[in-house]
Amino acid sequence: MPNINSQLSTSEGEPGMNEVLARNIHTLLEKRRADERKASIEQKLADAITRFTGSMPFVYLHAVLFGLWIVINLGWLDWIGLRAFDPSFVVLAMVASVEAIFLSTFILISQNRMNAASERRADLDLHISLLAEHEITKILQLVSQLAHQGGIRESNTPELAELKRDVAPEKILEKIEEKNPQSW
Repeated sequence: MPNINSQLSTSEGEPGMNEVLARNIHTLLEKRRADERKASIEQKLADAITRFTGSMPFVYLHAVLFGLWIVINLGWLDWIGLRAFDPSFVVLAMVASVEAIFLSTFILISQNRMNAASERRADLDLHISLLAEHEITKILQLVSQLAHQGGIRESNTPELAELKRDVAPEKILEKIEEKNPQSW
């Protein structure tokens, strides 16, 4: 199997692709593979069932099975020897109900797993955003110091002074919750 780093390395044919981007893509793919390997057999089974039940072959299979069941039990195929075995469709209703219970359970299991992964990604996004905010604040402070040392007059806008102050994430979250309590 070819090395992903060699496939994603900087080349003249791939503008915008650099080593950092290649490393990040590789890291994300490896993390996804590791998460898939860590999944229990039950989780893998629930995901496989959910994937199949959310596909067109599943719809076609049900259309054929239920269609055949209905046609047979309406007596339309008596002439070829297929006699009605559920003329009141009670068994069909029970089978469909039990199937719906199991399918909804498998879907919930898969959604819970996807939700947990989504929460981890959201936490990572927030962490990266806060880190970037902190780094940008430090860069603004350094540029301001360089301007001062170089004798360059700095803009005195209130926005710049505000941007040079560190952000307190907990204060932002408190303000959001204060303005919109349902969002949290």
